[in-house]
Amino acid sequence: MTKEDDVLLCTVKKIEGTTVFVETEEEEKGSILMSEVAAGRIRNLRDFVSPNKKIVCKVLKIYPDHLELSLRRVTAKEREEILSRHKKESTFKNVLKTITNDSENTIEKIKKEYDLEDFIEEAREDKTILKKFFNEEEIEKLSKILKERKEKEKAVKKIFTLQSNSSQGVKEIKEILNIEGADISYLGSSKFSIKASAKNFKDAEKKISEILDQIEEKAKKKKAIFTVKEK
Repeated sequence: MTKEDDVLLCTVKKIEGTTVFVETEEEEKGSILMSEVAAGRIRNLRDFVSPNKKIVCKVLKIYPDHLELSLRRVTAKEREEILSRHKKESTFKNVLKTITNDSENTIEKIKKEYDLEDFIEEAREDKTILKKFFNEEEIEKLSKILKERKEKEKAVKKIFTLQSNSSQGVKEIKEILNIEGADISYLGSSKFSIKASAKNFKDAEKKISEILDQIEEKAKKKKAIFTVKEK
């Protein structure tokens, strides 16, 4: 059941005046006011959305006949997670079409008992959970395909600034950023990006958080100015 603050994948249906009308994957109707499409002044809504485009939205309010949504309040992390899930589920549905003639009905049965993404992960590790939905021949085919399709690691990136007013500023910043295993790039104007990869976003976020904590601690000791840009 949809709740406020849920993040959903939607399809743009039409644009009328200053309002964008969408439909969720569960076929719920939704609307986005221009002020919730993007921050700042918008000259043309079609620079951000267009009919049939897939967009990730946050639920602001729930009414009996529609959802009030926001596009601009969705974080980069939330957007990546939803789009990654959608891509994975779409791939799984296409795979099912190659092994069964009743893929749509099978998907609906699975979704009544499992989150589809969780089901895919569990099935990759233990094919016995497939027995409830597939025959032996289908299980062997699907199990083989799932094992071959190794999931790529999830990547997370954050931006931070680091400044030093010391006469040895450049040297001190290099010392602060000298952390084993940290993937840090200089962007110019005291800005840096940090990246981390893991099997899921949570672990990647944890890696980045631990490194940023180290940078902050070292920056304090050298009285450098350190800030993380929140997405």
